[in-house]
Amino acid sequence: MGVELREVTAATVRAICSLEVADEQRAYVAPVAVSIAQAHFEPTSVFRAVYAGDEPVGFILWRSGERPKSAYLWRFMVDKRHQGKGYARAAMEQAYAELRALGFDTVMTSVVRGQHSPLGFYLSLGFTEANETTPHGEWILRKTL
Repeated sequence: MGVELREVTAATVRAICSLEVADEQRAYVAPVAVSIAQAHFEPTSVFRAVYAGDEPVGFILWRSGERPKSAYLWRFMVDKRHQGKGYARAAMEQAYAELRALGFDTVMTSVVRGQHSPLGFYLSLGFTEANETTPHGEWILRKTL
């Protein structure tokens, strides 16, 4: 599945903010509009829309991690209408390439455990559990790039 990570612009922000996960996934990822707003207060954050052709299908946000050469995958989602099409895996591969080009060698993320948690997805991408939790109780995952 070919996807591209593109900057969110004034012309595209409304379409990007209208992307949503399935109802049962809402407890696991913040809405795109909240993510963009929070990113504006984190100086190292980078966010991109995920496009399949000319259609926005997802959103990704990362920032510098606490460890040298590490990035933190802060948010990632694929719209409910576009899940199951391979876009998530393809978008993550694009993100890995961009992170490596920026000099990162590790990416970390965190998940909430539960029935519809993205934990299995991240493990299938090669992330491993770090046996640590965030101050909010989310499980930390790590992947070498």
